Amino acid sequence: MVGISGGTFRMVAALFVGLLSWTPVKAQSGGADSLESQLAAKYKLVKLGTDSSGLAVVDPGTVLVIKKGGILSVASGNMVVVPSYVKDGQIKTANNGAMTGINKLMKWKGVSDPTGTNSTDTKFLTVGEKVYVSKIDINRKDSKVSVAIIECDTCNNTQEPSLRKAQVVFQFPKDYLSGADGGQISDVINQILEVQAEDAGGDQQAQAQDAHGQQPQAPQQEAPAQPPATIQLGQSEDEVQAALGTPTKIVNLGAKQIYVYKDLKVTFIRGKVADVQ
Repeated sequence: MVGISGGTFRMVAALFVGLLSWTPVKAQSGGADSLESQLAAKYKLVKLGTDSSGLAVVDPGTVLVIKKGGILSVASGNMVVVPSYVKDGQIKTANNGAMTGINKLMKWKGVSDPTGTNSTDTKFLTVGEKVYVSKIDINRKDSKVSVAIIECDTCNNTQEPSLRKAQVVFQFPKDYLSGADGGQISDVINQILEVQAEDAGGDQQAQAQDAHGQQPQAPQQEAPAQPPATIQLGQSEDEVQAALGTPTKIVNLGAKQIYVYKDLKVTFIRGKVADVQ
């Protein structure tokens, strides 16, 4: 028998008891106003099936975006999922010693290389990566909410689909879940796993049609208002005409000339503006 220290055994046993099943399980159902029902409405679980290549996503459900790093994932075929714990917005994951302890415990039970690659097939999910929700568990006694997630390979443009999986356990203060509602819990979850915003592109393209079935014309933008013409003393006749245009009448008094416009008169003396009325 492989020797395991008491502390490591307790940690490994706790992790082993909480192993995730690969087949998604629907969240606990309660009354219409129960915390379970509220979270089930907020987070729709992914539905998996099989095709010629193996596991396949039938219904993606709710897609989440990873907001903080530190979530440890394993390959889809692994029996053991090491939880990542969240408390006060900080993520903590079991260390390599605990992973080694899990292997020892599994081998003691007769399972050879339970993780498939001697515990090396683990990877931290990256910030911005998108995942599906496969299971949500609420443990009121221990004030914990566990969210099981699976990589959304199509969302992440992964060339080689992996459907890696992980478990994020949110730890709340004692008895907090007894009085909390779904909105309060989702606010905490969103700090780590935020619901992907819906694509607004389709809504923008789906514009209303008019009575003739044609797309409505976009309203033409009005030309910006031009600043008012400004006449200053000392300006030349050419400068005034450039600003006001050709006058309707010109009164020529030798050294003095008067340009008459619709609503004003400009008086020039020796070719320069001397008065405006």
